[in-house]
Amino acid sequence: MNGLDTGKTYLITGGAGFIGYHLSKRLLEKGAVVIGFDNLNDYYDVSLKKDRLADLKKFERYTFIKGDLAEKSDVFRIFQEYRPQIAVNLGAQAGVRYSIDNPDAYMQSNMMGFFHILEGCRYFPVEHLVYASSSSVYGGNEKVPFSTQDKVDEPVSLYAATKKSNELMAYAYSKLYRIPVTGLRFFTVYGPFGRPDMAYFKFTKKIMEGEPIQIYNKGDMYRDFTYIDDIVQGVENILCNPPEKDAKGAASRLYNIGNHQPVKLMEFIETLERCLGKTAVKEFLPMQPGDVYQTYADVSGLMRDYDFKPDTPLEEGLRNFAMWYREYYKI
Repeated sequence: MNGLDTGKTYLITGGAGFIGYHLSKRLLEKGAVVIGFDNLNDYYDVSLKKDRLADLKKFERYTFIKGDLAEKSDVFRIFQEYRPQIAVNLGAQAGVRYSIDNPDAYMQSNMMGFFHILEGCRYFPVEHLVYASSSSVYGGNEKVPFSTQDKVDEPVSLYAATKKSNELMAYAYSKLYRIPVTGLRFFTVYGPFGRPDMAYFKFTKKIMEGEPIQIYNKGDMYRDFTYIDDIVQGVENILCNPPEKDAKGAASRLYNIGNHQPVKLMEFIETLERCLGKTAVKEFLPMQPGDVYQTYADVSGLMRDYDFKPDTPLEEGLRNFAMWYREYYKI
């Protein structure tokens, strides 16, 4: 297994996003050249994205380009001008429930946008394309833990369907155009400078403001919460280790990156309450369309190939988030 090569140029789409920011910062701290690409859309508070970028722009080796994955010319311009050796596609329209109300955004960003990235890698060859998939592809699978070998063709949201489509597209491009590709199925990522649309962030805001939090399926749900530092370490391990071609001629791999320890939603809320030092006012609601009962990552692939598995305890991760939240919002 090769370590991170700081002599390479890394393109990170979704560079102003939660994972994109933390990954970029890790690479920059190690001396790599990073090209960030993001359209800075207003799906959530743009000031968070701008503050992340302001932190990254302190590094001389960082370049940020505002552009849209759905515009092929924007994507090709980046590949042509900067010739990245490693491309990391984290740019996508996120969120399960939002995909029910705004399906067009997912087709543009997740489908056309990823197609443009694949085309960029085809015409301006890279050593490795690493892209974000999602635990959502497992849909309502009842067999646990979720394995990359499981059948995943019964998505329960359009978001999940776009992520499964990305995996199929990546495999086809790998086989046709000899592009080494690795897909990463992330499991409920949380941590400082996170996404305000995620449950832990929304819960925190409402708890601190004394407003009731909405708890779906009456709290009977399980999630494999994965701390951001574990996600970044997992991605870093993979970046400079492209897959070899399989027997069918495709250099394509998939990994789960999750904490492999599902936590019941009510236990998660109790932990968050302890970290915030406040008790939540709770409103119990039925299961929402597109939601799944549980997520649970089988990370045996990561352990086999990289001797790595996420292991940050939930209380430690939430304590770090709570400290960041208080500082960022000056509470």
